[in-house]
Amino acid sequence: MIDDLYSARILGLVANIPRTGRLAAPDASAEKTAKLCGSRIVVDVTVKDGVVSDFAQDVAACALGQASAAILGAQVIGADLSEIELARDALHAMLKFNGPPPEGRFSELAVLEPVKDYPARHASTLLAFEATVEAVRTATGLTQTRTSRAGAA
Repeated sequence: MIDDLYSARILGLVANIPRTGRLAAPDASAEKTAKLCGSRIVVDVTVKDGVVSDFAQDVAACALGQASAAILGAQVIGADLSEIELARDALHAMLKFNGPPPEGRFSELAVLEPVKDYPARHASTLLAFEATVEAVRTATGLTQTRTSRAGAA
């Protein structure tokens, strides 16, 4: 089971996280920390016409959090808030309730399905999406309507 959790594909994602660092002039930033393990991510976004036009992330997380951040970083440009929220919610449902993997541009999150058997890793796996939703909501002038799931494993 542990081999599924840290598969070659997940480790490959970890080795190639796109869009690392920080933006010089983001429209908004958000930081999330998983309380259980201490994983942390800071994301910066620029939003134009309701879609993410630039993105950077500073990731200090376990391999699973890094893999999730890698998938997000590879696909987030051009995504709008609803796409990112749907992916976050589908990832959450996949991990917590054995739901189907996310679809669409974030469908590669299916590689993280084995994490469902490790509740202590759920929060770190969700961090990148939680932070990005918060940053995009801030950049578009929307207020946070619910609290973060990160850290609530």
